[in-house]
Amino acid sequence: MKNLSGKVVALTGAASGIGRCLAIQLSGLGCHLALADVDEKGLQETITMLASTTKVSSHIVDVADKDRVYVWADEVVAEHGHVDVVINNAGVVSSARLDEISYEDFDWVFNIVFYGVLYSTKAFLPYLKQRQEANIVNISSVNGFFPFPKNGPYNAAKHAVKALNQTLIQELRHTSVRVTSVHPGGIKTNIVRNARFAQGEDDKRVLVKEFDKIAGTSPEKAARIIIGGLQKNRKRQLVGKDAVVFDLLVRLFPQGFSDLVGKIFELKEKEKEK
Repeated sequence: MKNLSGKVVALTGAASGIGRCLAIQLSGLGCHLALADVDEKGLQETITMLASTTKVSSHIVDVADKDRVYVWADEVVAEHGHVDVVINNAGVVSSARLDEISYEDFDWVFNIVFYGVLYSTKAFLPYLKQRQEANIVNISSVNGFFPFPKNGPYNAAKHAVKALNQTLIQELRHTSVRVTSVHPGGIKTNIVRNARFAQGEDDKRVLVKEFDKIAGTSPEKAARIIIGGLQKNRKRQLVGKDAVVFDLLVRLFPQGFSDLVGKIFELKEKEKEK
């Protein structure tokens, strides 16, 4: 979709981070926006940052609530007349070993990160198919092709999003709808600060500090790359140099790289215990 001017974009997770930057940049390109999040205050802050010419609607949506997502899709078309692009960006993290994490925390992540994408994709698809040109942009992650320890539900959900995207690409190839599977590396957002931690605040502080060191891509740059992938109708879009490196290492050493990361993680855990 080379020309985004005048296109109606439905976007989840728009109250902060990559979602906010996507909203700002899309607004600057002349898009009209239907912004969704559970954070009403954050949504309103995002709206104040948009171009004055942007037609924007604000929707309080828990993407894990299937019925609410379907109502949102209807609201978007009712308010904007149609929808051209859907970007499923909302996400959360829960950090714990799989033998320690509660089913409640696992489901919390999976319901938002995977089912939120599934619900939104299926809710908007009938409307998207009515357009001569339409796009779905689903945010997976490097975790969608490489898992990291103590991140089981997020790993599993992002793998599932990648599989969903690849299936959609196969099934929609003879329609007007194009699909982009996005795989960001470390992005400087608050996703880790807002995560649930099984081992309490000390574990959270350590992980936040480590994440801030390795997250090499700003949300503004991530948004530019994602929009570039949308404009070029890319089926797969890596975001950040670290994503490119991880992708290469996984291709070269499908199991060996995973084993190495697991060993490094184990050594760090032992150092913390000293």
